[in-house]
Formats: sequence, structure tokens, C-alpha cells
Amino acid sequence: MMESNTRSIPRLPILLLLLLLSIAITTQSSSSSESESIISRFQQYLRINTAHPIPNYHEAANFLKSQADSLSLQSQTIELVNAKPIVLIKWPGSQPDLPSILLYSHTDVVPAEHDKWAHHPFGAHIEPDNGRIYARGSQDMKCVGMQYLEAVRRLKNSGFQPLRSVYLAFAPDEEIGGHDGAEKFSQSEIFDQLNVGVVLDEGLASPDEKYRAFYAERCPWWLIIKAVGAPGHGAKLYDNSAMENLLKSIENIRRFRASQFDLVKAGLKAEGDVVSVNMVFLKAGTPSPTGFVMNLQPSEAEAGFDIRVPPTADPESLERRIAEEWAPASRNMSFSFKQKVSVHDKFGKPVLTKTDNSNPWWTLLENAIEKAGGKLGKPEVFPASTDARYFRDRGLPAIGFSPMANTPILLHDHNEFLSKDEYLKGIEIYESIIKAYASFEGNGSDGGSRDEL
Repeated sequence: MMESNTRSIPRLPILLLLLLLSIAITTQSSSSSESESIISRFQQYLRINTAHPIPNYHEAANFLKSQADSLSLQSQTIELVNAKPIVLIKWPGSQPDLPSILLYSHTDVVPAEHDKWAHHPFGAHIEPDNGRIYARGSQDMKCVGMQYLEAVRRLKNSGFQPLRSVYLAFAPDEEIGGHDGAEKFSQSEIFDQLNVGVVLDEGLASPDEKYRAFYAERCPWWLIIKAVGAPGHGAKLYDNSAMENLLKSIENIRRFRASQFDLVKAGLKAEGDVVSVNMVFLKAGTPSPTGFVMNLQPSEAEAGFDIRVPPTADPESLERRIAEEWAPASRNMSFSFKQKVSVHDKFGKPVLTKTDNSNPWWTLLENAIEKAGGKLGKPEVFPASTDARYFRDRGLPAIGFSPMANTPILLHDHNEFLSKDEYLKGIEIYESIIKAYASFEGNGSDGGSRDEL
């Protein structure tokens, strides 16, 4: 009997090992199933065609409200402009008198040239080899909206209860200026009632391992320059024709653009710190049934330029340059702005969010990203424009952030994609940020007003 008992003893570790192995396999299977569900929900959102000029906003709104329902969260659809719904989702805090957290995103996307894509831009195709999810909006910015929701889902499932109320807002029309979306929303009584303390909005992908965060953005000046002159024979050489004067202006603008671009190429300034100028249209010539009249110099010529001005620039100096060099009246030229956003707030200060210790929201963001295993690069000025500007105009701190590391910047480009791994990692990052923000007991400032943040 002693011999028999001795032989049976080793079986216990084997049984324990098998049990642990079974638990590990079950856990891994559960984790894999959860990831598949997360990616599936992302694909569903990506497949809703919200591209201009006819975005399917109501289908997107219904989908987002269904997500709120699945999380047992309050939601409402607001139409400040007919057929342009804003979906507002609320996760109530235990101390609702504290200023709330606003997780903002836009639902619209830019058009896509289907024949230039390797996969259908609204198919949300996943490459089996590398896990890339191809879709318009995968970077800009349906990823962020869904990552907010997934992060909230995880926090709720873990039993976390926020001190501050957390709002998720999904708005239309950012890609065409946001005037019927974020602008009207930020100026509404509904927004005032939210008592927002800080706003998170979109950022950009990062080609390296460091995430990018943005504290300000360049303001759009959409400039139209017009030249006039007497028409003439196509073979005649004479001074001050409309086309000649416009070409002189284009050359002046080209030299200015090159000087700014050289600073970026040399690494002396980031893209968001310089004034960018790009010609977006050229309009001239006398139409004919076969195209244009080739032996007639036109009496008018126009060109349009997309100028982006950082909050650190001198706007008065730039306006003088436009009036004196780019479109001087002495050369029969004039100019106008299709859009001209001020780089200063109502107090005459640059519109930006502080990124030092005086702004606890910035410190909380840095620490939360690090805690989740991420790395944050130097704070930047966003090179284009986002809806964050409307919230900064209200004196609120607003930070642009999209957790996409090791990813090429493909917003508005063909074959826009985001890998599954980066998307899932981004949810972990937001989970850490939302938890830190919603748990913060301070007043969100250094004792100054919101206008000083």
C-alpha cells in the first residue's frame, strides 16, 4: 500500500497544471472573443457612409444611440440644424456639481475616390496578414468616437464610478467647417447646462512610438486673389495683363511658402508652427465649345489659396503682406476672404490651451498615458483646423489627441487604415485618461478663470 500511495503523489501537480492550462485557454479565448466584438462594432460604424456631400447622419445617430443603450447610458439626439443630428451621451458622476468631461468627435468624413482604393472605402476590410482596417474614417475620426465608447464600456464593467459626469458628443459637419455642428453646439443653452470643464477632440496619427497631443491649431484663411486687365491678342506682349499680374503674385506666394517650408524641412519648426499657403484653384480663360479660346488673353484671372495661420504668428503682418505684395491695388488686383478665422480670442490673446503645471488636465493626460504604457511626444499646434477651436473660443481647455502610434498619417488620403492592435491599444489609453479625468477632485484650474486656461 505504501508503494501504491507513493506512485499516486505526482498526479496532483499534473492535475493542477492541467487546471491552470484550462483556465489560461479559457481566459485567452474570452479575451479573443472580446477583441473580435470590439473590432466588429468598429467595423459597423465605419460601414455607415457619412461622406459629404450626402452624409447618412441619421443611420450613424441610430447606431450610436444603440451603443449607448447597450451600456445603459442616457442619450439624446439634438438637431440644432434640421437633418444634422448631434448625439449626446451621458455617464452621470457621483458629484455632478463638478465640471464635466466632454469626449467630443465628429461623425462625418470626407469623400473617397473608390477607384483609387485597394478596398472599398466603406467596407471596413481587414487585411488578415497585418490586421489593417481599411476604411474612410478609420483615422479621421470614427476610431476615436468608438474608442471613447469602448473605454467607457470597460470602465463600467470594472465597476468604476466617475466623480465627474462624462459626456460623449458626436457632431456633424466638421469636415465642412463645423458651423452647423460644433459651433452651434458650443454656443447653445444645452452646452451651457453641461458645465464642461475640459474637452478632448481629435489629433493625428504618429509615424513613431510617441503619441501626439495638440494644444492649439492653425486658423484657416481662405484667400481669393483677383486680377483684372484689358483683354488682348494671344500673340501680343504688353504690361499689366490680368494673367501676368496674377502670375507675379503666385510667384511671390511661392517664395513665401518655400521659406516657411524650409524651416520645417530643416527641423527648426514643426509644421503647425509655420504659416502654410497652398494654391487650391486657378480660374482664368475665355471658354469655347472645344475648351478655351487660345488666341485671347483674358481680362480677369483668379486664384484661391488655403492659408493656415498658427496662434504664434503676427496676423497684422501677414495681412500687410497680402495687401502690399500678393494683391497690390497698383497692379489692378484685389483680394477677399472666403473664410478668415482669428488667431486671437475675445481678449486678444492667442487661442490655445496651456501645457504646463497650471493646467492640471494636461498633467493628468501625460500621467494617464504613461500609466497605460504609452509615450507622449512634445505638445504641438495642430497643422489644420478641428472643432476644438469652438470650445477654446469659450475659454475651455481643449486637447487634440488620437492614440495612433506607429501609424502613417492618412487622413483624407487614399487607403486610409488603422491596425487592429493600435485601435485596441488606444482603448486602453482612453480608459486610463477617462478614469484619471473623471476621478479628479480639483477645480481644474490654478484659481484663474476658464478664459485663462
